Amino acid sequence: MIGFRKNTGERQYQDSYYHKGKRQLLAKQLEQKGIHSQKVLEAIKMIPRHYFLDSAFMELAYDNRAFPIEAAQTISHPYTVAFQTQLLEILPGDKILEIGTGSGYQACVLSYMGAKVYSIERQQVLFDKTSKLLPKIGFRQIRTLFGDGYEGAPRFAPFDKIIVTAGATEVPKKLLRQLAIGGKMVIPMGCNEEQEMIVYTRMSQSEFSTSNFGMFSFVPFLKGVNKSN
Repeated sequence: MIGFRKNTGERQYQDSYYHKGKRQLLAKQLEQKGIHSQKVLEAIKMIPRHYFLDSAFMELAYDNRAFPIEAAQTISHPYTVAFQTQLLEILPGDKILEIGTGSGYQACVLSYMGAKVYSIERQQVLFDKTSKLLPKIGFRQIRTLFGDGYEGAPRFAPFDKIIVTAGATEVPKKLLRQLAIGGKMVIPMGCNEEQEMIVYTRMSQSEFSTSNFGMFSFVPFLKGVNKSN
C-alpha cells in the first residue's frame, strides 16, 4: 500500500473532512451492494475521486455514478471500479496492465493496493492530462503508455493481471498471450449497450478458463490511437 499527496495548493486537489466522510458513506454503499474485499473498500475510502473529475461534478463525486471526461469517455461508477478490482484478487507486488487509463482513478486504486501498474491510453488528450495528474497527486510509480490497447504492452509482459475498462466485441488474443500462467484478465465482452464481465484465467501456455460475472455498461474498446487534441 502506498500513500498519496494531498492538498497540493490547488483548490481541486484539496481533500477535506467533507470529502473523507463522503468516501466513508460510498464504501458502505458498495459493501451493501456486495463488495466484500476490505482492501478494495479501503482504497475507495482513501482515494479522492473528486481529483479526477471536472469541477462541474465536484459535489457529485461520491455518488455511485459515471461521469463524462475528455474525448467522449467516462469515469466508471465506483461500484464498477470496485467490482473489477475485486475480481482481480490483487496481491502486493502484482504486475498489472490496465487497458484504458481514462481519468486515472482506476489505476490509482490498483496502485494503492500495492500493484505495479502499467496503464495504456489510446486518446492523446487523456494520456497527456492523466500523465501530468498522477505525479501531482503522488502516484509517480504508475507507468502510463500511449498506444493501442489491443496490442497491450509486450515489452513489459508477462503480467499477473490485466484489466480492460472498455467493452470489447472480440477477445483480444494478444492480451491473453501477455498473461502469466495463473494470471487473470478481467474484461467486459459484448456487442450491445451492455457487456458481460468475464474473467479469463491462464491455466497453461495454451489453456484458459472463463467465468462470467453479470452485465455492465462500458464505452467501446476501440483499436488504434487518436492523436487529435
